[in-house]
Order: sequence, then C-alpha cells, then structure tokens
Amino acid sequence: MATYVYVAAQDDNKVSIFTMDEASGALTIAGEEAVSGGPSLLAISPDRQTLYAGHREVPEITSHSINQQTGELTQTGSVTPPGQPSYLATDRTGRFLLSSYYADGKAAVHPLGADGSVGGAATSVVDTDTGAHAMLTDRSNRFAYVPHIARVQDNVLEPPKNIPGPNIIYQFRFDPGTGALTANEPATLDQDDMIGPRHFTFHPSLDLVYFSNEQGCSVSSYQIDGEGRLTPFETVSTLPAGVSERNTCSQIQFSPDGNLLCVPNRGHNSIASFTVDAEGRLTPADHAATEPVPSAFSLDPSGRFVFAAGSATGQLAAYGIDGATGQMTPLGTYAVGERPMWVLTTTLGE
Repeated sequence: MATYVYVAAQDDNKVSIFTMDEASGALTIAGEEAVSGGPSLLAISPDRQTLYAGHREVPEITSHSINQQTGELTQTGSVTPPGQPSYLATDRTGRFLLSSYYADGKAAVHPLGADGSVGGAATSVVDTDTGAHAMLTDRSNRFAYVPHIARVQDNVLEPPKNIPGPNIIYQFRFDPGTGALTANEPATLDQDDMIGPRHFTFHPSLDLVYFSNEQGCSVSSYQIDGEGRLTPFETVSTLPAGVSERNTCSQIQFSPDGNLLCVPNRGHNSIASFTVDAEGRLTPADHAATEPVPSAFSLDPSGRFVFAAGSATGQLAAYGIDGATGQMTPLGTYAVGERPMWVLTTTLGE
C-alpha cells in the first residue's frame, strides 16, 4: 500500500502524480497525465479504482482507471454534463456521480458503469441557483445538499464585483437505487448573514455537517435530523483575531479520526486548523502561512500531513500536522503547474 497525491493544474491541462513517503510526508513526482479542457476538479470512487475529472474550459466530465501499482491514469469514459461542473463526488456506494454547476445553477446525478466509468445520461438534473458550489450525500446516502455562496464572480485574484448570490443551502432526498433527486421539506435553508456556504464535509461519526463559508470566513456546522433537515449548531471564524484584510474561504476537510478540521483562507493565505471535541464543537488550533490563494488542499489518509496548492504560484506546500493539537509544521514546496485547482490524496495497492 502506498499514498499518492494528485494535483490538477487547470491552465497546464495536466494532472501531476506524486508518491508520498509515509514517514516524512516528502513527495516524489511519479508522473504527469495530460488532461485536456482545463482540469479543475477531481474525485475518486469509494474503491479507489477510478478517478474523475471535471473540465472547466469545456463542459465535460471524464473517468480514468487508476493503476494500483504506479498511480497512472487511463481514460475510461466521458460525458457532456449540463454545464461546466464546479464539484464532483460519488454517492456512498459508487454507483452514481454527483455534480454541481456554479455558473449554470444546477445539480446533477450521472450513473456509473460497473467499472466506475462515466458515459450515461443524467438520472437527475435539478435547477437550483447561481453559485452552486458543491454536492455530497450524507453518511446514510439518503440525503444530498448543495450550498450556494453569497456573492458570485467574487474571486480573490480579481477586483470584487459584489454581485449578490443566493446565500442558501438546498436540501434534497437522494434515491440510492435510481439516483433520483427530489426536494426535501423544506427545500432550502437560508442564511442569516451573507456568509456564503461553499464546500462541506460530514463528521465521521456524528450527525453533523460542516460548511466552509466563502464570504463569511468561517465554518458553520449543522445537526442533521432523521429526515435530512439541517439545524444550525455552531459558527466559528477561520481567521485570527483582528484580521481585516480581504479574504475568502475555499475547501474543508476532516482528519480521518474526526479530531481535526482544516480550512484554507484565500487572502490571508493560511490553513486554519481546529480541534473537534466529542460533541463536534470546534476550537481554533493553528494558522499556517501557505502559498498565495490556496484554493485547493487535502489531508493525507493518515491525517498526519497537509498539502495546499497556491493557485497564484503553481506551488504545492506540504505540512506535518499534530493529530492532537492541530499545530502544523512546514515541510517544503513542490512545483505543480499553472493554476492548481484540486488536490486529492489516496492510498493505492491494498
């Protein structure tokens, strides 16, 4: 078994493949795969046999088999989705691929072949609103959520345009047998402030879900009831006290044991870490300076290392992270290409 790190460089039309030293976290380049059309999203099947890529320059989703000994990718399928995807994830069984569409204001579900490949027509395409930024099913695989940020076209690489976004979370019921999406009751959860829910992750063992708030520079957690409805639980800032510079949050991820949560800050250019107590409440732990505009990051499957890509520099920064305290230690940087927009770590060869 070995740990691999995949980095999608949108403007270089490639995915870099690294192997990770299990003791030190050091990376070694294992290869580069040409992926046309501006690869900006990556996702992996539950059995870790198939990698999915979303393309930004053309509306396309591709599937790629993963060589378990080398990490090499071989394309197995392609599908034209209902727009340019902003997020990809399989459902919990790996039978369906979920996708959201930021500019087009949609959410969709595509069936997957027995080998994990894409190619079939969508089982569901649902109109939501502009700014749809992610989509995942919960641990029961019966409910799905699609967050929408508070302002669209508000990129830290450009002057702010402050175009109002819906600032809302859509709540769906998901049929794991057919891939059908239907509106839950209520269908949406409005936000009290212009916080802009962007990406989210589920607690490994508690009925809680945590959203990174793009404009709010915070994490908001919600309790999930038996019908998949969300109730606000807690909101905690991702910035140190006194910071007033322009900033937006990007992604969010738990450590495998659920004891740590990490979120990148774009503008402050840091990785924020939190410790998580037995009830799921967060306590700020550390802010590690990172490459400018960390739009993508990932913890390794052991939860001991963090990798954050600077979309403004084309560098991937590596850190060791203390599993008890959340303190991060810089380890080095690696060139990964122009505008890296996704980092995915996985173990292969089991």
